[in-house]
Amino acid sequence: MNQVIKEGNEFIGYEYKDIITEPERASLYLDGYRHFGWVPDDNFQVSAAKGKITLKLKRNRKLLNKAELTRLQRHFDSCVNELDKIQKSATFPPMMWAILIGLIGTALIAGSTFAVTADSPMILLCVILAIPGFICWAIPPMVYQKLLQKKQGQIEAAMEQKYDEIDDICQKGDKLL
Repeated sequence: MNQVIKEGNEFIGYEYKDIITEPERASLYLDGYRHFGWVPDDNFQVSAAKGKITLKLKRNRKLLNKAELTRLQRHFDSCVNELDKIQKSATFPPMMWAILIGLIGTALIAGSTFAVTADSPMILLCVILAIPGFICWAIPPMVYQKLLQKKQGQIEAAMEQKYDEIDDICQKGDKLL
C-alpha cells in the first residue's frame, strides 16, 4: 500500500498570476511583485513568444493585509504603464515632425515633376521646387535625432519621478508583509 509522507509543517494554498510583458520590463515586475507577496512559480519556466515574456507567479492565499497589498499592486501596475507611456511620448513628436518634413519634400518633388512634364516644360520652376524637396528628404533623420535628444532630457526627470514612486509603493508593500 502506498503511504503518503507529509513534508513540512502545514499546507499552504497558493493563488497564481501570469504577467505578460516585454523582456526589458520582466526584472521590474519580478522585483516589484516580490514586495506584494508574489514569488516566481518554480514549477514553470519563464516562457517567451512573439517578443513577450510570460512570468508565472504565486503567493500564499492566507496572506495578511491582502486587500491593501492588492491595492498597492494595482498602483504599481499603473506606474509601470505610465513609464511605458512616458517612453513612447518621447519618440512620437520627433517622429511626426520628421514625417511631416518628408511629406513636404515629397510634395515639392511632385510639383517639380509636374512642372517638368507639363505641355510646355518649366525647367526653372522644376529646379526651384526640386532643391528644397531634396533638402526636405535629407533632413528628417537629423531633425528626428535633435528633437529626440531634446525630448529625452525632458522625460528623464519624469521617469525618475515614476521610479521613485514605484520604490515607495514597493516599500509600503514590503512593510505589510
